[in-house]
Amino acid sequence: MFTPTTALLLVLLGFAVGGFGTLVGAGGGFILTPVLLVLYPHDSPARITAISLVVVFFNALSGSAAYARQRRIDYRSGLAFAAAALPGSVAGALLVRLAPLRLFDLLMGAVLAALAAWLTNASREVEPAQPSGRLTERVLTDRAGHRHRYQVAVRRGVTYSVGVGFASSFFGIGGGIIHVPLMVGALGFPTHLATATSHFVLTFMAATGTITHALAGTFSHGTGLRRTAALSVGVIAGAQVGAHVSQRVSGPGIQRLLALGLLALAIRLALAGVG
Repeated sequence: MFTPTTALLLVLLGFAVGGFGTLVGAGGGFILTPVLLVLYPHDSPARITAISLVVVFFNALSGSAAYARQRRIDYRSGLAFAAAALPGSVAGALLVRLAPLRLFDLLMGAVLAALAAWLTNASREVEPAQPSGRLTERVLTDRAGHRHRYQVAVRRGVTYSVGVGFASSFFGIGGGIIHVPLMVGALGFPTHLATATSHFVLTFMAATGTITHALAGTFSHGTGLRRTAALSVGVIAGAQVGAHVSQRVSGPGIQRLLALGLLALAIRLALAGVG
């Protein structure tokens, strides 16, 4: 039953998801999907991921607008990665409809455990990688006047983006949680530009997955639409706060706490999958 209290709680959940998701450039879906699986254990994986993708889209759109004002988005690389991710986004949204709930819980639990390990490692300050192979030089000056000169392995990034697009739609996690470490650790992006550009790419991936779910009829249930609307209201505001805070804090302590939370959710979903 969808009550005003339920709506308020979902708005607050969306705000928290949007704030942290934008802070780390991941879109928040990696938090929202497992929470929804726990809150609504009888919903299908397709409905859960569809709701999450809509919320991720509004999160990414709001965050991208904030990052665009800060002039931290590498548009040329971002458009190339987004184009490569679109086929995977469609495939993921279609294949998740075939996944049994218990199998999806187990897979999601494994993904969350891996993400918890990544967040623990990412809480340490890491220098951008020096990629090898064919590189493209980029020069970007942000609104604060900081000039970033770096080299990007664009072709390798295009290849990675195909898989990221699939994972984004299949799990409803948005893909940024995978894209950001790849962009910093393998493609040569400075961290702040990686989070901003990842959000820009995520807008296209989440939109594609959402449209695919809409055409497939996943949103035919009215309650699901109301949940989506409440979460989206919160996430739009949270994304603005997250982008603002990202200029002032790196958030390693927050990331470690979140890693513990994700690990707990991973165990909870794994138990549900084998129960």
